[in-house]
Amino acid sequence: MRSMYLVRTSGTGMLLKTLVITSLLGWAECQESQSMTPEERTVISDQIIEMFDHAYGSYMKYAYPADELMPLSCRGRVRGQEPNRGDIDDSLGQFSLTLIDTLDTLVVLNKLDEFEDAVMKTITDVRLDNDVVVSVFETNIRVLGGLLGAHVMADLLRQRGERMQWYRDELLHMAKELGHRLLPAFNTTSGLPYPKVNLRYGVLNPLSRTGTESDTCTACAGTMILEFAALSRLSGDSVFEEHARKALDVLWQRRQRGSDLVGTVINIHSEEWVRRESGVGAGIDSYYEYLMKAYILLGDNVFLERFNIHYSAIMKYISQPPLLLNVHMHNPTVNVRSWMDSLLAFFPGLQVLRGDLKPAIETHEMLYQVTKQHKFLPEAFTTEFRVHWGQHLLRPEFAESTYYLYKATGDPYYLRVGQSIVEKLNAYARVPCGFAAVQDVRTGRHEDRMDSFFLAEMFKYLYLLFTDKSQLPIDIDDYIFTTEAHLLPVSLSTTQTPCQGNNTESVPLSKEEDLFTYSCPSMETLFPNNPSFAKTIRDSYKYLTGVGRPFHPLPVREIELPLHDNGMEPVEFLRSMGISLTPLNEVFAGQTGSLKEHKGVYRVKLVAEVSHTTEEEEEVLPHIVQLISPPFLGRTVFTAGPAKFGMDLTKQEHGVKGSIVKASPYTACEPIDSAVELKGHIALALRGDCMFAVKARWLQEAGAIGVIFIDHREGSNSEDTPLFQMVGDGDSTEDITLPLVFLFSREGAVLTAALEEHHNVDVLLLPKERQLGHDKTEKLVGMNIKFRLAEEGELEDGSTRGPTLEFVLEKQEVFLKEEEEEEEEEPRGRQQPPQQFCSKAAENDRTEPCSADSSQTANFNSRPDAKP
Repeated sequence: MRSMYLVRTSGTGMLLKTLVITSLLGWAECQESQSMTPEERTVISDQIIEMFDHAYGSYMKYAYPADELMPLSCRGRVRGQEPNRGDIDDSLGQFSLTLIDTLDTLVVLNKLDEFEDAVMKTITDVRLDNDVVVSVFETNIRVLGGLLGAHVMADLLRQRGERMQWYRDELLHMAKELGHRLLPAFNTTSGLPYPKVNLRYGVLNPLSRTGTESDTCTACAGTMILEFAALSRLSGDSVFEEHARKALDVLWQRRQRGSDLVGTVINIHSEEWVRRESGVGAGIDSYYEYLMKAYILLGDNVFLERFNIHYSAIMKYISQPPLLLNVHMHNPTVNVRSWMDSLLAFFPGLQVLRGDLKPAIETHEMLYQVTKQHKFLPEAFTTEFRVHWGQHLLRPEFAESTYYLYKATGDPYYLRVGQSIVEKLNAYARVPCGFAAVQDVRTGRHEDRMDSFFLAEMFKYLYLLFTDKSQLPIDIDDYIFTTEAHLLPVSLSTTQTPCQGNNTESVPLSKEEDLFTYSCPSMETLFPNNPSFAKTIRDSYKYLTGVGRPFHPLPVREIELPLHDNGMEPVEFLRSMGISLTPLNEVFAGQTGSLKEHKGVYRVKLVAEVSHTTEEEEEVLPHIVQLISPPFLGRTVFTAGPAKFGMDLTKQEHGVKGSIVKASPYTACEPIDSAVELKGHIALALRGDCMFAVKARWLQEAGAIGVIFIDHREGSNSEDTPLFQMVGDGDSTEDITLPLVFLFSREGAVLTAALEEHHNVDVLLLPKERQLGHDKTEKLVGMNIKFRLAEEGELEDGSTRGPTLEFVLEKQEVFLKEEEEEEEEEPRGRQQPPQQFCSKAAENDRTEPCSADSSQTANFNSRPDAKP
């Protein structure tokens, strides 16, 4: 809430031209007990070990050798045997992903027997030549990084002579094999890698089922240097480092020279930017991380120079403490969206590495307040800290930054933050067969997935946070963490001469150079156990989201509002803005005091009470997908979410009808292969991997007349998950004219099953209120009708003008007819009125009204547009 509101009003004779209201909001500071005894730390450390045993043990018991554990189903996720989740499944290569990703975690947690056993299993059981298309980025950071980190640990243990004496660099040989299987992705004219590769057939082979992609994300191309350079230095083959450096060169050369920012998605052939929004979250994040860490690992100044130039631009345009907002790379003063994604939670940790602690503390505290409000970091949240995407995948980035900040400041506050992470994981994510992702933080519903990074990263950072270095089996300061938290030795910079000919052009740094521009700062030297340093920064953001704010009234400062004697316009104007004012005579009822008595002067206690609507209260107009072809005939209806762009179905009287066709590729994040089959039909496309607007443009270009997006999160459904409106990609979406609706996973599965069974399925897309087969329920209104008995022949001779109501009284029943002069018209949607008559036995056995008055008034329900 702002501390000052400036309100300008104008009007004839208005005495008040400018009203300044200064807020004196005060609240008592709720001091948390921040200190933590060594015994407490030991208890939490043991708890983390138990949690790891539960997660890793569940994987080995229920899932191995599958790539990942499905913790709700208590079985392994095998690609091709479970419903396709689109590009999410490109992490899975039938190479026991979770086992490899967890190897060096076992060493950090001092589980050396389990590590040795896991290495044996990896060498014996894992194959890397499977006929499967995988993500180059994910395979590099998870599998190649996992093999390298495990090799470094195995080699260290072998050199100590205590164990692993049988080890003969098998993991390094596997890493080199995998590196060669990833190299075909770099076979482009630009040097930027394809986003996907077939482990057996490469990219351009007719059997590869890939190679048609034209775009890749900045992070995907720029997050290779640590693993590839380490592989080159350890194996003696420079080809890997050369390719990774070339990709970084291209990204550097294609930065926007005016802002020194990069975009999110780039064309791997033309080197042109496809998505020009720039931030530090999804799509870009680890590109910046790897520039800094490549300097630390390899000792090459070129990476530090590039990082510093980018970092100055980030702090100038993207960092708006405590927020980190996406901007347009060519016009960086313009924010392109009003929400942030959870992946940016790594950035405070990167700022710690650079030594820039103040913004790191600010952003981390903002993130902590969001976790207090929602239990976990939502996958995306707005600048007002409301949920944008409710999913939480057990991501470790917030724990990572917490670890770095504690190591930098020595402030036990960050131990308490880590403790809250541990407690929430146990309370809200733990299930009998491991830990399950949260489908929506608002409902707490679980999702049947436990990604490998949970074991690779989360438990490393949490354990290191609560464990003294002296208790670790390795000297953690001798290693740099990759983006997947795998450990690479910083001594690599001296093991082999770096590749030549990779110097960047000389670009002078800005004048904003500081102490940390050309150094790897030592936090122990800069901020030796000075918790007050961090606290003074944090306190400004302690109640940022409004959670935990205590009420503590402060003495009232008198504010005079000179109002027109007979007019209250300024007060009403403020009220319309959500600002409430309370007269002091109401505040101090029963109190005595020397209050000034001036006509037209308001004294107010309350400065500002600004109301806002939470996302949960945001009205979302439900749409439907109604199956109208045989055998469904309109009886099968799915509730769907609308879009904030594209065709407005509320303005289409009869909705949009068409037969459905599944898009290929299913995620529709690239040119559509099935354009011929799709033209003139409604497309089915899977959510994920790119923005809804990107998918819509590709499908519209292919000739689709509508799109039904289907959620990729297993088990989601409209009953348990709040509907939301799909949003664009930050750029103008006026070019998108298709109707777009969104189905959750369960409803989408029924729809796709119907298509597979019947092949030709026609659907209708329309707002739920216009569903076929459901007449509108018209609001009934009361109406008083006076009537008299007509003389015989009066109606026939035309003496009555205008519409009339005729009661035809017959035995046992009453009918109400509406007639127009010389023309009878059947009214639409007629409602049968209640028959407020009773039978009375009489000599002539005629039916009469209950009232015997000569002037009768009957009270009927009729339609709002009924004519008198």
